[in-house]
Amino acid sequence: MAGTRIVLIEDHAILRDGLRALLELEPDLQVVGEAGTAAEGTRVARTCNPTLIITDLAMPGGLGLRAIDELRTACTGVRVLVLTAYCTDEYIHAALNAGADGYVLKDASRAELMHAVRVVIAGQKYFSEPVSARLVSSYLRRNEPITAGAPRITERERQVLTRVALGETNKRVAMALRLSIKTIEKHRANLMRKLDLHNTAAVTLFAVRNGMLPVGDAHEAQGRETNAVG
Repeated sequence: MAGTRIVLIEDHAILRDGLRALLELEPDLQVVGEAGTAAEGTRVARTCNPTLIITDLAMPGGLGLRAIDELRTACTGVRVLVLTAYCTDEYIHAALNAGADGYVLKDASRAELMHAVRVVIAGQKYFSEPVSARLVSSYLRRNEPITAGAPRITERERQVLTRVALGETNKRVAMALRLSIKTIEKHRANLMRKLDLHNTAAVTLFAVRNGMLPVGDAHEAQGRETNAVG
């Protein structure tokens, strides 16, 4: 594991400094880049060729989730560890759908953070205990309708719906989920038929109203939906 190269994406400078100091106490970990926004993080990652990216989700611009896709595209094989204060179903599932390899809460101890870093670098998944509890609870509920009286949708359809609501194209959704564009088009058509949605704006409104998007992305998506309807 020697020579692990890490990029930090966090909008609070004092927290970035603390993370850098903690990580560099380990002789085999090296912080090679930092950024305060998702867009800046993608640019830094392209130039630094990191092994691991540690990123928050709620950052200026509300693009933390979509940045995970961009980071993976920019850095083939990079591992992504989310470090955030948010422990809600919406944030957790959206992060995993975007391709995060681990999810650690900011109240974690130094020992847990180091353990999470090494687990993720080794190619495995890591979730803080409260996150794991929510994932298990969600798994047990996953066959329930999103809202009372709503048709059941599959987990894959839920992933597609979330990404469509975030404004992603069929091609981008297909790349992120490692499926063909035709398969995404089929899922999208099935969703719109099942839920009686007739356009992308309706899909976005449905996702926002049913709490399927994190707060920052929900506000941005709702703004797009309002513009589209208007």
